[in-house]
Amino acid sequence: MIVVLNGLAAVPARGQTQQSGPLTLAQAVDLAIRNYPAIKASRAAAQAADENVAVARTAYLPRLDMVWQTNRATHNNVFGLWIPSAAVPPVSGPVLGTRSLDSVWGSAAGFVLSWDAVDFGQRRAVTDAAKARAATAQAREEATRLDIAGAAADAFLTVLVADEQVRAARANVDRLAVFVDAVRTLVSNQLRPGADQSRTEAELAIARNQLTQATQLADIARASLAHALGQSADTGPALVALPTETPPLPGEPARDLKSHPAARADAASIDAVRAVDESLARSYRPRVTLHSLVTARGSGADIPGLPSRGSGAWLQVPNWAAFASVTFSAFELFSINARRRVEAQNEVAETARYEQTLLTLTTQAVKAQALAKATLEIARNTPIERQAALDAESRARARYQNGLAPITEVADAQRLLAQAEADDAIARLSVWRARLALAQASGDLKPFLDAVSRP
Repeated sequence: MIVVLNGLAAVPARGQTQQSGPLTLAQAVDLAIRNYPAIKASRAAAQAADENVAVARTAYLPRLDMVWQTNRATHNNVFGLWIPSAAVPPVSGPVLGTRSLDSVWGSAAGFVLSWDAVDFGQRRAVTDAAKARAATAQAREEATRLDIAGAAADAFLTVLVADEQVRAARANVDRLAVFVDAVRTLVSNQLRPGADQSRTEAELAIARNQLTQATQLADIARASLAHALGQSADTGPALVALPTETPPLPGEPARDLKSHPAARADAASIDAVRAVDESLARSYRPRVTLHSLVTARGSGADIPGLPSRGSGAWLQVPNWAAFASVTFSAFELFSINARRRVEAQNEVAETARYEQTLLTLTTQAVKAQALAKATLEIARNTPIERQAALDAESRARARYQNGLAPITEVADAQRLLAQAEADDAIARLSVWRARLALAQASGDLKPFLDAVSRP
């Protein structure tokens, strides 16, 4: 069975699922939901809470106790007060006036059927408390799923950003390598000083170091992505790039923050505390229980003046009874009131956590909106930056080759171009990351996943 919560498909997994072929962002989120241990733990906790509801409902069933015993023992008996003790078994029957160590057979069997006919809502309150805890666990699972899905999507975008930085760094190395060859030719023909060759070779070495650092960051990002997907930290499959056009920001109004999975989980915790308090309040009520029993005894001991009933190894004398009992623990009031005071403070704490969660979600939504506006403006400006840097680099090289500009002007122009290319590629991904932040702040990743899945 597939359960869809907040647009995220949760498929119960029996083991890790490895992806074959290029990996899309939506597939990465699905893998994280299926594989990540925290989701498995929260899902198990929710299922255990559901089973606790079934456990609470078993209190409505009658109770049947059965016993059978056969023994070989002496039958000496005395008058007198005896306080029950597990170390001294009682001997029933009249005092025979003997102290014999001879033993006889004895047997006993019984069936007792008990059912709480009236409990004034105690069992229902306990069941409601179990349901509230189950709802809390379910809400926690949804919140965990949202967090893990968001982390997987963010790790995916981080890898794409790192790959763009590697691509820009490699392009810079390739340009510098060509330029170094050109400068080396000019120097060998004594058209430029040797210092120009040294400067360009130094710039090339710096660019290669930057490429190495960018590759290292990309490898680390892929390891983080593997961790977010709940898989081993290996190279992993290739990633499918996102649409190249700058994505528009969502125009729909912000959702009610109280419907966010994290807020619903904290609200469910408050309801669970209140349900526990209600079950405690109802526990200070009497309980009417109906009983019915059938018993039988057998004994090989003979009473003087009465005929023998047999060896006693089998049942001889039956009895039955039916009765009702009313139980009420009057002095439990002090313990119940103390426990209710504990739950009152627990409710205060859970309410404070709920208010803190709403405050945090509000702040996240405001930050996400600010991030979205800024990244969109940057994404609109970086193509201009890239084209201007490309023109500046081309003109600087032409001026240098014609002896109108120093080598430093070309080096600065190439650095500017490398930075502009990286900024332009990363800017679009930053807008996608801003959309992810907006989706996480609203508590629903489905609009974001639908947007990245469009061809």
